[in-house]
Amino acid sequence: MILRDILKVLDSPRHGGRNLTVDEATGAFLSILAGEESEIRVAGFLMAMRWKGVTTEELVGFTRAARAKAKLPCGGIEHMVAVTAPLEGYDSTPPLEVASGMIAAAAGARVLIVTELCLPPRRGLTAASVLQRLGCGLTWDPSEVEDWVVKARFGAICAVGMLPALLGLRDVRRDLELRTPLATVEKLLVPSTAALVVGAQRGPVLGTAVEVMQRLGHPRGIAIQGPEGGVVPTVSKRTRGIHLDGAHQVPMTLEPADFGLSGQDAELPMFGPPDVGRGSGDNPQLVGAATALVLGVLAGEMGPARNQSLLGAAILLRAAGLVPTFADGVSLATEALDSGEASAVLERLRTLV
Repeated sequence: MILRDILKVLDSPRHGGRNLTVDEATGAFLSILAGEESEIRVAGFLMAMRWKGVTTEELVGFTRAARAKAKLPCGGIEHMVAVTAPLEGYDSTPPLEVASGMIAAAAGARVLIVTELCLPPRRGLTAASVLQRLGCGLTWDPSEVEDWVVKARFGAICAVGMLPALLGLRDVRRDLELRTPLATVEKLLVPSTAALVVGAQRGPVLGTAVEVMQRLGHPRGIAIQGPEGGVVPTVSKRTRGIHLDGAHQVPMTLEPADFGLSGQDAELPMFGPPDVGRGSGDNPQLVGAATALVLGVLAGEMGPARNQSLLGAAILLRAAGLVPTFADGVSLATEALDSGEASAVLERLRTLV
């Protein structure tokens, strides 16, 4: 069924419109990825999905289509955890998933971060921004990132490296200037054998994220509502999430005080006001400040960035099945950071590039 016919299915309920089945959603996205549809029709389809609201079945179908066309690395690796924060980046939040990922890798997990550079519409700061400045651990080659994960326990890949067809959609998403289902599908470009930690925006999408994760066959995972939809919680207030463990979905609330990590967030350099604005991923001062922040955490500097990174690492370790509780994860992460092993992960990555 071509996209023209799918748009008729999505017509308003008054005219017989309805949600798509998994198979219809899969077919629609395969047609888009194959380049068979005009930009106008693709934009119309994405806006129709945004206005209507995307269902679990539709997201499962879109993701199955994307995964079928992608080259996904790191399948079948033990204690593998894939991390996907917002690929369009943050406006005013530093991407501390870089520090959390290296700490978790030092503590025994295998960590794969899926990221992008200056992706529209936000074009914000991402893990890719920091890793590129660090000179390590970022690639567009699925084979290369798998080699890094095997040898250094950590690697990051741009989504378009796994699915080059996404490049053909950049103009559409830039002109729309709105979040569409593409933002979710890109975050799910990971092997189904891996545990998945995904950042979710505020609102009811948290439950949908975990349901999609489960339907796609992930054995374990965590969807969490960190700042700006990130995966690293703040240490000034509680953070909501849902933990997927096999067939069980368990709502969770992370209270930093429970782990001795509470405290008022300091205004980190260059990240204080929430109105930094879009395009922060292109700002060399912001990228430099975020990179310095990650380096400070790995060097053992005390403060809220360290505490946030430790709590983020605990989430990754729990998702990977390496610890039974978040408290155990914080303890294991603290030991790995204070031993210098997290910093050693960074140095090993630099030797591989």
